[in-house]
Amino acid sequence: MTEITAPQLPRLRHPEKAHRPDQAQPKKPDWIRVKAPVSEGYKRTRDIMQEHRLLTVCEEAGCPNVGECWSQGHATMMIMGEICTRGCTFCNVSTGRPNELDVFEPGRVAHAVQKLGLNHVVITSVDRDDLDDGGAEHFAQTIRAIRHRSPDSTIEVLTPDFLKSRPGSLEMVVEARPDVFNHNLETVPGLYPTVRPGARYFHSLRLLQRVKELDPSMFTKSGIMVGLGEDRQGVLQVMDDMRAADVDFMTIGQYLQPSPKHHRVDRFVAPDEFANYEKSAYGKGFLMVSATPLTRSSYHAGDDFAQLRAARLAKLGLA
Repeated sequence: MTEITAPQLPRLRHPEKAHRPDQAQPKKPDWIRVKAPVSEGYKRTRDIMQEHRLLTVCEEAGCPNVGECWSQGHATMMIMGEICTRGCTFCNVSTGRPNELDVFEPGRVAHAVQKLGLNHVVITSVDRDDLDDGGAEHFAQTIRAIRHRSPDSTIEVLTPDFLKSRPGSLEMVVEARPDVFNHNLETVPGLYPTVRPGARYFHSLRLLQRVKELDPSMFTKSGIMVGLGEDRQGVLQVMDDMRAADVDFMTIGQYLQPSPKHHRVDRFVAPDEFANYEKSAYGKGFLMVSATPLTRSSYHAGDDFAQLRAARLAKLGLA
């Protein structure tokens, strides 16, 4: 198989990493390799994104699943620009001072969702610490625009942590009623200072818990990467923390190093370890778990949402 590699990026894409020493990028094992994107479905999705001048996290973050997902017409829209105000050491999204919000973007996203015929759409964004509400109202407007054009589509949001936002920002997003509220913890708390220095583990955990307090019927979702230097006990503790916050759906995927300036890969976690994590997570009460080397937050999100909804109905004895 042909391995997808991220395109060569401008040196100024990650100014906060420019002076970091290079980290060796180990050769990927066979279970990480994927096919290059060449299908007609991939090209159609790419063309629709370009036509509507939309960004996707699939491209910006160098996701290894882009060929598979786009060939099926699935893409994770990234709103509020491609420049993030944070500088997480694992992330391939550009860091810097973002541009002004595009007030017409929610409508363009909704049009693209309709044109792609998406049954389930995932909306994410960069961190926008420069905005008073962290971009919460822009999320809400995008949700409402999609509901207007595609009322039968289910909507999943993958939001920032709103750490520096004014009170009530999270409530704006929840009141717009997405079907799934996702916010990733990304890693174990002990690695936050080096992996996610601009964030706070317990703030992110409390954010997920607060969503359930605001709307107990809303599905919540969160994910972490492994291979950053965590140990098994740390991952199991994150599972317990998520369940204490009543998170419904957990994702676990292999961290892949975007460039020599990014956080190093500590190790490649074998598929059988992922299977063991999945078994443990289900044992702790999650309604849905996706734990594979190539799992990402929105990988197979539509199919997973259907299973998530069925699992809740079964738990309530309504299936």
